[in-house]
Amino acid sequence: MTVPGNLLTLGQVSVVRGDPALVTAAAEIGLGQLSMPGQKAVLDRPTILSRLAAQGIPAAQVRLTGAEAVTVHRFQRTISTEEFIEMGKAFLRQHPPGPSISATIPTVKPKELVLPGQAADLQVTPRYVRTAARSSIAVQIVVTVDGKECGVREIPFRLKYQGHRVVTVQEIPEGAALSPENIKVETVESDQPEPANWKPPYGLIAVRKLAAATEVRGDMTHTADPPVVVLRNEAVVIRIQRPALVVTAMGVALQEARAGEYIKVRNVDSSRVVLCKVNTDGTVEPLL
Repeated sequence: MTVPGNLLTLGQVSVVRGDPALVTAAAEIGLGQLSMPGQKAVLDRPTILSRLAAQGIPAAQVRLTGAEAVTVHRFQRTISTEEFIEMGKAFLRQHPPGPSISATIPTVKPKELVLPGQAADLQVTPRYVRTAARSSIAVQIVVTVDGKECGVREIPFRLKYQGHRVVTVQEIPEGAALSPENIKVETVESDQPEPANWKPPYGLIAVRKLAAATEVRGDMTHTADPPVVVLRNEAVVIRIQRPALVVTAMGVALQEARAGEYIKVRNVDSSRVVLCKVNTDGTVEPLL
């Protein structure tokens, strides 16, 4: 049976009949105390007869019927392990710690919490407890009853992130470029978040032959070399451009180069050799 409060009396756990004066006295006889949350007491017939005798009511005057023993619990509320975990998951859904999180997996099961039955105002307050690892986070849940903290549970979660995986759909020769025709992009779960600027590796060059159904990793490709825009012994325009001023001259490139590289250029008029930066349009700009 379940009783309110923590002090047990015979009147709480039984029906007492008989002489009115004795009934009143017997109903108030104490049978112990439930002092701890979740505690239970087992009351048997010898225990009850002993307590009655201690209060001046001998066993000869008592007739017991019903069960041989009764287990008594205190009326109370329990927040279960599963409820704590669901609170933590709900908090993570409402306040995700990062983008692209696909799953939250509890790594420790918190203990249940037994609350006093007479609690009028129950509040649960979840909050983040950050961990050193990017692949995990903890949620701390503080339980207060009638304005008083009565329990704290901390639940660590392992995070799973949605990411991408690149797989070849056919054999790719060494030196060939990756394209939508020879690779496919799959959605996968990962323990680590994907870079925010991730994009399909179209246009990257295979550094070796890649068999079909191979997962493409970063060390298997490199960026394509930019095209050569200036050839050796080619005539080029030397250009200096400043606000409200543009100066040009003709020159001869002494090296081939790509945009952004530096080469030596001979000025046609002065025969002077100057170091210049190659522009994307094929002009060169001297370093002054």
